[in-house]
Amino acid sequence: MSELINNIEKRKQLLKHMILKLHEGTQAEVVRQQLLQLLGEVPYGEVVEVEQELIAEGLPQEEVIKLCDVHSQALKGVVAEDESQQAPAGHPVHTFIQENRALQLVISQVEDFIKNPSAHETQELLTRLKSSFNQLSDVDKHYRRKENLVFPYLEKLGITGPPTVMWGKHDEIREQLKAVHEALNASDEFGTEDVEALIEFLVHPALVAVEEMVYKEEKILLPMCMERFTDTDWLEIDNQSVEIGFCLYDPQDEWKPEGMPARAEAAPVEDGKVQLPSGSFTVEELTHVLNTLPVDMTFVDKNDRVKYFSQGSHRIFDRNRSILNRSVQMCHPPSSVHIVDQILDDFKSGRESRAPFWINMDGRFIHIEYFAVRNDKGEYLGTLEMSQDLTGLRALEGEQRLLSYETDKE
Repeated sequence: MSELINNIEKRKQLLKHMILKLHEGTQAEVVRQQLLQLLGEVPYGEVVEVEQELIAEGLPQEEVIKLCDVHSQALKGVVAEDESQQAPAGHPVHTFIQENRALQLVISQVEDFIKNPSAHETQELLTRLKSSFNQLSDVDKHYRRKENLVFPYLEKLGITGPPTVMWGKHDEIREQLKAVHEALNASDEFGTEDVEALIEFLVHPALVAVEEMVYKEEKILLPMCMERFTDTDWLEIDNQSVEIGFCLYDPQDEWKPEGMPARAEAAPVEDGKVQLPSGSFTVEELTHVLNTLPVDMTFVDKNDRVKYFSQGSHRIFDRNRSILNRSVQMCHPPSSVHIVDQILDDFKSGRESRAPFWINMDGRFIHIEYFAVRNDKGEYLGTLEMSQDLTGLRALEGEQRLLSYETDKE
């Protein structure tokens, strides 16, 4: 029957109908078999378009995130392969795929080891799991490169739904890996039954989640990006990737698009003066003054677009040039966008002018504060975010009245 359904719009409508059946509770395997029977293979681009349309038509984003894995199960064997989109060695897509192979190797080794837990000493099993999940935690860099470097280019093309859903799945996987680590760190008194429960309820689901993300990337996300991004886009992504780092794999080749330099050079800046009411700077002076301040700063204009971020030596959060002119809502995990919207609404209305937060992160005390930026007339110009590591300052005691260069050299 698949030959009868060759109209793109009809095919998309049928695919949309089948995905909605998943959300109504139909089993993924039932939907998968029906899709294969009715449609055969579906181009990955149509899957992306359908998901985007469903969100635009009102299907809650949270529900799409929740059922994202079910979608993958239903679409396995249905999404068409695209052999034409092969990335050369050193290309960012080639690096993503090599990282996936490294992740899959760790996953397969763990799965083989835990097939029969009783065949291993409890301590040996726990030690092996700790080592393997320390490796798998490196996937955070893989996900951060997607979130901060790849997703902005999709947004510029108007593709916002799938990246948002995928970021939500990233956060779920991070929580799963964190739960495994916490359980393993508290495993000193574990017996055989405890280990078996750990494997069933935490370890195995985390492995499946990482594996499922590999499928989503290689069957849908990366082919879509290969088709739509320019070499200039990929070169900028490549140039900035090293700032975040790589996952279980170090690129061995340098990718050089034909007719372009391997590393993009910054455009020269005219050495003029930036005149301010209380003085002036050259562009060089102002750049380095802002980068010398012991805070991370990001400025979002009145239209919610990221316009500037400082580049100090002690960054707390990832910032890359690809976020410039990006909607600030798209720079945050889906689970926190409602907080961002509330802050911006309160600042624009004049109800509030600052919003402080503080968190503990990797043993450091991080203070984050948002400020409404207004002109002399009180008109809203934008929002300034400032983040600072206050760990050393909180530990200060007494007084220091004499010159000393020993304080907080980190």
